[in-house]
Amino acid sequence: MYQPSFHNVIERRGTNSAKWDLTEKLFGDSEVLPMWVADMDFMAPEPVLSAIKDRLDHGIFGYNVIPQSLPDSICGWLKKRHGWEINNQWVTYSPGVVTAMAMAISAFTNPGDKILTLTPVYQPFFHVVERNGRQLVTIENKLIDNHYEIDFEQLEQVLTPDIKMFLLCNPHNPGGTVWSKKDLQRLGELCVTNGTLLLSDDIHSDILVGSTPYTPVASISEEISQQTITFIAPTKTFNLAGLQASAVIIPNRRLKVKFDHHQINQGLFGLNTFGMVGMEAAYLHGEEWLENFLAYIKENISRLKEFLESELPSINMIEPDATYLVWLDCRKLGLSDKELAKALMQKGKIGLEPGPKYGPGGEGFVRINLGCPRETLEEGLIRLKRAFQ
Repeated sequence: MYQPSFHNVIERRGTNSAKWDLTEKLFGDSEVLPMWVADMDFMAPEPVLSAIKDRLDHGIFGYNVIPQSLPDSICGWLKKRHGWEINNQWVTYSPGVVTAMAMAISAFTNPGDKILTLTPVYQPFFHVVERNGRQLVTIENKLIDNHYEIDFEQLEQVLTPDIKMFLLCNPHNPGGTVWSKKDLQRLGELCVTNGTLLLSDDIHSDILVGSTPYTPVASISEEISQQTITFIAPTKTFNLAGLQASAVIIPNRRLKVKFDHHQINQGLFGLNTFGMVGMEAAYLHGEEWLENFLAYIKENISRLKEFLESELPSINMIEPDATYLVWLDCRKLGLSDKELAKALMQKGKIGLEPGPKYGPGGEGFVRINLGCPRETLEEGLIRLKRAFQ
């Protein structure tokens, strides 16, 4: 039986890796240890590699059609892992979640329209709104008892019919929160009441490391599902970002037709050969790898928590419900964000994601990527301590 080894350190420099080969350009020093962007330093599941090799060996890479087995694999995965039964006719495809969100924004809103999201949040949420000429509206989540909560009091005041679209991140990046079914239902019903289209980025939904169950917001009710577009991908789950393959789930037939037509009008016609093959293989045969991966990531999270408590008690870890990304509260250090970044890069020589990048509420925080072998993590911890000694 295939057993992945997550302890193996694999050299990624020289492979055009954004994470490793841009270190000097981004941080000004090639010796900085990159623990920032959300990809992993683990080899993809063996069944995915085998499927891609088999397709490669054929040697002809002409125009593709999507096989029926692909949406069937997606439906099977969602039902087995998350109890969400969907119709395979609801599924369409995009090179990536951010690409698909940008397509939805341009298809379903007009320049100048208001689009709402909760902060701190994944930075591309801001880009897909503002670079498409829409107005970004934000509400800051509340950090209560080391856990993020939606500020519904403010949300109910701000979410009115002039908000045309709501961008949700579930599970939440960077905080790692898996929103409760109760909160998602309340949020979804507010969107239905105000005629606001809900876009839900669920790319981290397979990477559950806590006790809170993940609920797809579109699964809660028929009314909410008809108002929701959900984005998923195997890319975060199985470290396949370079294959550029994601799925878009649109239960509302009218919305799906409009979305598909808009993509075609922009010259997007489906997935590349290896993205298609890799996605199907991951959803059909990747579960054993995922279970081993989740166990390893939980150990990495526990190690980080233990280290901070003993060596850097002024840094507080927001314990994640999901993702291999951990949000660190550094405000007790008493440093400005500029001073924080300088200490990390120049003194510690470790590259983390700066909190202000994630919008209001990100000040004084940094995000660290634990999708790495234990040896890399231990080196990162040494550097983190050195940064603040």
